[in-house]
Amino acid sequence: MLFLDVDGPLIPFGAPQPHLDERSGNRTAPPAAGSNPLLARIDPRHGSRLSALPCDLVWATTWMADANEVIGPLLGLPELPVVDWPDSEEESPLHWKTRGLVDWAAGRSFVWVDDEITDADRAWVSAHHHGQALLHRVDPRHGLTHTDFAAIADWLAQL
Repeated sequence: MLFLDVDGPLIPFGAPQPHLDERSGNRTAPPAAGSNPLLARIDPRHGSRLSALPCDLVWATTWMADANEVIGPLLGLPELPVVDWPDSEEESPLHWKTRGLVDWAAGRSFVWVDDEITDADRAWVSAHHHGQALLHRVDPRHGLTHTDFAAIADWLAQL
């Protein structure tokens, strides 16, 4: 299973790059007027790359159900399960998603793709999760890159 964050990995925070349609070679259209201007930063090619990975995709983002309504169609993804985040105000060195993702995984192997993963999260998952886990931090300035996809695919192939 692959837990996927949106802001940072799919919507990079650096300068937007024009994306080309793989079939036509043309630049993809910007988002519709009135929509979130950051959506133009999404590389639509990521949808086919994500779908090609040998795992189930799960939204792990504050976009919640909006990820299926807004982000998924831009990537050509089907409706995906969405992690429902519990309300928590607990102070911790861990990312606020960490415990919830381990609970959701319920011992199954998983990849977590996010731009806010720290060594504290890795250590906690290693100590508390009984399956294998790859916590893959993406550079939020660039979002997911070919190198990220290769690292994730290599890890999944080792399972």
